[in-house]
Amino acid sequence: MDTPEPRKGMPSPELNREDFTARFLSRFADPAFEAEKTALERIAGIAWDGYSEGRKSPVTRKAGAGYADPAYDLSIDWINAHEALKAAQARHEDPAGPLRALVVNGSSRSEHTCPGEMSKSFRLATIAEQTLQAAGVETTVLDLSRLASEFGRTIHPCKACFSTAAPLCHWPCSCYPNYSLGQVDDWMNDIYPLWVEAHGVFLVTPVNWYQVSSPMKLMMDRMVCADGGNPDPTLTHGKDAKKAKEEELKGWDYPRHLEGRIFSVVVHGDVEGAENVRRSISDWLKFMKLTPAGPDAELDRYIGYWEPYATSHDALDKDTDIQAEVTIAAEQLARSLKARREGRLVTTYEGLESPRQK
Repeated sequence: MDTPEPRKGMPSPELNREDFTARFLSRFADPAFEAEKTALERIAGIAWDGYSEGRKSPVTRKAGAGYADPAYDLSIDWINAHEALKAAQARHEDPAGPLRALVVNGSSRSEHTCPGEMSKSFRLATIAEQTLQAAGVETTVLDLSRLASEFGRTIHPCKACFSTAAPLCHWPCSCYPNYSLGQVDDWMNDIYPLWVEAHGVFLVTPVNWYQVSSPMKLMMDRMVCADGGNPDPTLTHGKDAKKAKEEELKGWDYPRHLEGRIFSVVVHGDVEGAENVRRSISDWLKFMKLTPAGPDAELDRYIGYWEPYATSHDALDKDTDIQAEVTIAAEQLARSLKARREGRLVTTYEGLESPRQK
């Protein structure tokens, strides 16, 4: 089969120098920066040079042995992220190490910024954390509300490289940082190892307009490289779209980098959409070959159904049933993790590969 040419034709987003400089300097609107106006304009000139020359990854080294193209100039940022994944995978596979769980709070609400109040998701995630720890599972909490409340916390959107060709989507993601576009401070290189080292994950999210929360969706989209992503960027010479198409058409094995981990999901809503959101998250995880922890580990509930938002925490205080259900979902995750390590929980799909991977 001939390799198709990548389709082109979208309007260019490129800025001229005047617009670039204005946008760059707009982040220094505080009058306190006025004394450094000359210095900032000089720095803006350096930033313009990087932008106009497209220096996405200005610090590189030769890939070296073990890569398809040892002479390729590979980003130091990506190499460091790759090494972090290798170390996390070693921790995951160590039979003498502790069982590990990752609890994810998917709500963007936090008392430390505009909403002025903690989220119910955080409270439910805390119940899960405490239950897992009491069961002897080493537990890490990933609080996605920090995207909205902590300086420099960012998850940039997925650029959908996978849809051009699977090998163009690198594991871990190499789209960021992109210094020429100012796309830095990306959190995902810290998040990927948390998923990799974990034996189980416990996800909690509210319903936002019939969907998962925006922080949760950003993370989910950027996890695409964990399911079929290419662990060797030199194979595609970085982001060479046609080369990636060529590699996929040779036959791609869609490596499932998180296969076999176990999960629990809790979705809570105020008025509508909880069941659909729970299904979408569970289906996403199962598609990546993660395994549900048990019959009570996939939960969708309403807290203070059609009641005022102002009293929603009071509604959660009174709803001891959902608190107990979250505890059960976490306990089932802990029991499943122990059963898997003891060889009592099998993966029913072993040796039964689908003819169509993705």
